[in-house]
Amino acid sequence: MLPPDPLVRFLPRGSSIRMLVQSAAGTHHDDRWVMDTATEAALERLLATSAIRDVVYRYCRGIDRRDLELVRSCYHADARDEHGGYVGGVEGFLQHALAGLSRCERTLHFIGNVLVEVEGDRARCESYALAFHRLPGREEQPPRDRVVALRYLDVFTRRSGEWRIALRRCVSEWTRTDPVGPGWDFPPAWLRGEFSPADPISDERWRDVEAATGAI
Repeated sequence: MLPPDPLVRFLPRGSSIRMLVQSAAGTHHDDRWVMDTATEAALERLLATSAIRDVVYRYCRGIDRRDLELVRSCYHADARDEHGGYVGGVEGFLQHALAGLSRCERTLHFIGNVLVEVEGDRARCESYALAFHRLPGREEQPPRDRVVALRYLDVFTRRSGEWRIALRRCVSEWTRTDPVGPGWDFPPAWLRGEFSPADPISDERWRDVEAATGAI
């Protein structure tokens, strides 16, 4: 029997959170569903892990779309970032990142393994990442693709109910740079990625589900 909380109806079928809630050993009291302590703690960890992963993904979107406000929203105001040659606060990191991004035509950050260890209102998060950078050609040099393999070692804290990065340390693993040879290019009519706010992800037709389905 499902708890009466309507939120459960919106949890994806087969998801770990939904199955956990469905299998919770609890009882009803005055139309309230009461879970045992262990189940409640496990559900809390799952919700915290999901929220923390969303921050990691949101950071990647912000960097690749060069949306500094979105990147800023991933950190607490007093957070610290150790990012390559930069060590310091959030505002300084944003300027450092923008200077590096300005040398790239495009970037794509892919997140792989994400391991989150939650302890109350603090959590440690290790994320494997591949960062792709398209560098423009210059003089006699062709365009190049630079790939950086790294790990984000993050300390998250929850303040006022919101998980954000309090400390980030970027651990570099390896890098390689390859020349981009001649080849097929996208036709002019194809939808291309842009920087915020010109990117299609900011299109209201994508954000408005009803409008998007009507367009299809």
